[in-house]
Amino acid sequence: MTEYPTSQEGPQPVASGGGTDEAGHGKAPIAAEAVRTHAAGAGTGPAADPGAAAAAAASDVRAARSAAGAAPGLPRPRGAAAEVPAAAGSGPGQNHDNARPRDAADAVDAHDAARGAGAGPAPAGAGGGAPGFQGAGGPAVPGGGAPDATAARREGDRLRFVGAATRRIARGIDLDEIVLGLCRATVPTFSDAILVYLRDPLPVGDERPVGPVVLRLRRTDRLRPIDDLTDISSTIGAGMDLAGAAGATGELDFSQLPLVGPQGDLPAAELCEIRPGGALAEVLRGVRPVFASSAGARAALPELLGADHPLPRGNRAVLAPLRGRRRVIGAAVFLRSPERPAFEQNDLLVAAQLATHTALGIDKAVLYGREAYIADELQRTMLPDSLPQPTGVRLASRYLPAAETARVGGDWYDAIPLPGSRVALVVGDVMGHSMTSAAIMGQLRTTAQTLAQLDLPPAEVLHHLDEQAQRLGSDRMATCLYAVYDPVAHRITIANAGHPPPVLLHLGGRAEVLRVPPGAPIGVGGVDFEAVELDAPAGATLLLYTDGLVESRLRDVWTGIEQLRERLATTAQLTGLDHPPPLEALCDDVLDMLGPGDRDDDIALLAARFDGIAPSDVAYWFLDPEETAPGRARRFARRALTRWGLEDLSDSLELLVSEVVTNAVRYAERPVTLRLLRTDVLRCEVGDDSPQLPRQRRARDTDEGGRGLFLVNRLARRWGATRLSSGKVVWFELPLPGAGERR
Repeated sequence: MTEYPTSQEGPQPVASGGGTDEAGHGKAPIAAEAVRTHAAGAGTGPAADPGAAAAAAASDVRAARSAAGAAPGLPRPRGAAAEVPAAAGSGPGQNHDNARPRDAADAVDAHDAARGAGAGPAPAGAGGGAPGFQGAGGPAVPGGGAPDATAARREGDRLRFVGAATRRIARGIDLDEIVLGLCRATVPTFSDAILVYLRDPLPVGDERPVGPVVLRLRRTDRLRPIDDLTDISSTIGAGMDLAGAAGATGELDFSQLPLVGPQGDLPAAELCEIRPGGALAEVLRGVRPVFASSAGARAALPELLGADHPLPRGNRAVLAPLRGRRRVIGAAVFLRSPERPAFEQNDLLVAAQLATHTALGIDKAVLYGREAYIADELQRTMLPDSLPQPTGVRLASRYLPAAETARVGGDWYDAIPLPGSRVALVVGDVMGHSMTSAAIMGQLRTTAQTLAQLDLPPAEVLHHLDEQAQRLGSDRMATCLYAVYDPVAHRITIANAGHPPPVLLHLGGRAEVLRVPPGAPIGVGGVDFEAVELDAPAGATLLLYTDGLVESRLRDVWTGIEQLRERLATTAQLTGLDHPPPLEALCDDVLDMLGPGDRDDDIALLAARFDGIAPSDVAYWFLDPEETAPGRARRFARRALTRWGLEDLSDSLELLVSEVVTNAVRYAERPVTLRLLRTDVLRCEVGDDSPQLPRQRRARDTDEGGRGLFLVNRLARRWGATRLSSGKVVWFELPLPGAGERR
């Protein structure tokens, strides 16, 4: 426990003949003398009755206490903030849950006096009240050694309370949990109400405030909600203080106090700007908790609570600054109702401990929140914002982190359009859940995109990814599955690097696990990867996933794969065997198979619905690199448009085809390919063996060439050029007539 120096107050005046105990509380010498007299008298005769001695001692203790505390004009012993009736629970202001009744102390004194006189144990039921931490103690108990025992018990209760409260605060992992832990730990055990103010915005790390420091009321908690403030508000408004209001009504419980709370008629201020050099700034700079009765707190509380908020009297409020690692980040106000003993000097140490643990926890929660935000943003930015919708295939994806406390990982997925209307489907998993795993995942994903644009075979892509992982470090391991789908050929080529095999859901409802060579994970080095080519019928759905979907502590990976296959087959049967299930709903249904203990790892899911391109919508030719190639290309294009009923596009298509083919023939040494695809647009692709990509430039008036790509850029809806391992492909798209009306 951290020690906080506190100001020392002088002892309060007591009755003549009395003294003060170690805490400065007044003693009642009359009661002590009565106990000693009975103890001496009861042990002088051989026929002394122990029971009578105990009863007489208890009677004299009560009589002495009544004479010392109840008689008007005598000062009350220090610490006796409220008179407690002799019978437990008999008074209207008794707090049965949090304050130990004075009868319990009376019973202890009487029992000790009887034991000193040779009497037997005190009868059962002599004292009542719930044990536990009671905050401010009652009046000093008369007797020879009883005050020290009572004070030690109270200090032990304080230590146990601080230990339990700090453990509850430390259990919180985010800001709201920590503040809630402070409120629940202190109300009603330590205080009847609490207000927690935090800086808005909260500083992170070494950030310096750029504007005025503002405190916002983060949370309030109270013993009971405010019920009816009409009578008490009117009484206070008429000039009567709280004590007078209590006397007028006969009983004033805490639910009637207009202190704080969103349900109250007189709520505390939501925002408070700390004025430099003001009273609140000075109290917060002092760091130590202070009573509301102190001069600085009396001037600071109106700034914090609002000018119209009633201030508690005496030591019934404690203002505790919340200081983090580097600066004050807020303040907490502990309040007690008039029916409860006021705070003691030692309660400032308790408030200091609570404030310190809360502030340090908030500091760590803010830092953790920033780290989690950075990790989450890093993870999200490394995953595709949206999937492309290439011709002949529809895509859907899902990503789930392992848990809210570990939102960053190494799972990724991607869909990369390739020349020839093909698409590359990638899913991978880097080992670990850390910023390092996410960074490696980003580098591997970028490398895979670069290799895909080179139109390398899937096995070659995995080979280069393996080399890249080895360059990143000797322990950089990852699994990856790379597939290329060709909608024209209705074929898919798959290469695997230690990843779970994909599942193919056929149109008739049959789900099968594709037999793909498993391969070694990326990063092992010196391993050859093997690719297989499989049929991809129209209407089928390919599901790529990471092992977090099928493997957990409760099941092995092959059991999970079988459950996934059965789940897909069941879903297909529910939607009908003549049409495939909706892609987005299918992804959600697959994730629903996860049980409570199945979220041990990240989950990346990529689903591809193969629509394909019908052969009747494809026209393909080979052209020798000769001067007659552009003319032949125009005739082939005109015939295809006539067959498809798109004669309106003949002029534009023939002009653009002629320009692109002419540029290809100029540099090609092998036959040039010409392909037309009719989907939602008319796409033209011209390929040659020259790796040099064409660049658009503005031709001068005297130039004979250089205007072909300018025409393509003006007439085509889109165009581009992609370098291949065997050359390049230049493509452009033209909108179909009436496409706008159909959409």
